Amino acid sequence: MQGFIVDWLNLALRWLHVVVAIAWIGESFYFVTLDNSLKPPKDPAATRRGVFGELWHVHGGGFYNMQKYTVAPPNMPDDLHWSKWPSYTTWMSGFGLFMVLYLFSPSTYLIDKNVLDMGPVVAVSSALGFLLAGWIVYDSLCRLLGNRDGLLGICVGAYVIIAAWLACHVFAGRAAYLITGAMLATIMSANVFFVIIPGQRKMVAAMLKGEVPNAIYGKRGKQRSVHNRSTILAFPGPSSPSGAG
Repeated sequence: MQGFIVDWLNLALRWLHVVVAIAWIGESFYFVTLDNSLKPPKDPAATRRGVFGELWHVHGGGFYNMQKYTVAPPNMPDDLHWSKWPSYTTWMSGFGLFMVLYLFSPSTYLIDKNVLDMGPVVAVSSALGFLLAGWIVYDSLCRLLGNRDGLLGICVGAYVIIAAWLACHVFAGRAAYLITGAMLATIMSANVFFVIIPGQRKMVAAMLKGEVPNAIYGKRGKQRSVHNRSTILAFPGPSSPSGAG
């Protein structure tokens, strides 16, 4: 009976993860295209409102005018869509699948005694610690080298290589590959949860108080968003807690 339940959980979580991951990646690719296609507005009134760039679309028989503001619009709209749930649901469904497949059976999937002889508790703790450490190191690098994108990119790239090497010397081969991808996915969702969305909320709160939002939150969010998109482009498959992609 337990095996039957695990199989169905595996199937349900795998399909959920694939669907929401497609939504997140599709949304990310759309905004990459949008950012790269923006052109300065021709309407002087739009420029005075703080519009940085705009793009006209035609789709499904309708015309759409996408505008991006340098910091924020003069007035906060009543309806504001927050681009966060595709990220959250991708990570949660992937982590759930990671638990069902790997953490519930560490002796089978996480441990290879020819690589490192460890017990199930140590293996599970190491896997979870690996994900947490990935975010802490990455976030620390961003805070230390935030204004030096070139150096930051080199350091983050070197850290990923070191982390992958370390994973291969701690976990079984298949698990090492997957956990490295899960670490990247955790970093991506943590960027949304801890940096991008909180920064946007502070900007919205400032506007509601009639204050000028601090542009630093937008710059930090943009940097982390670019990192997320670059990760998707570089690691489209393993950058999810399940490796299902």
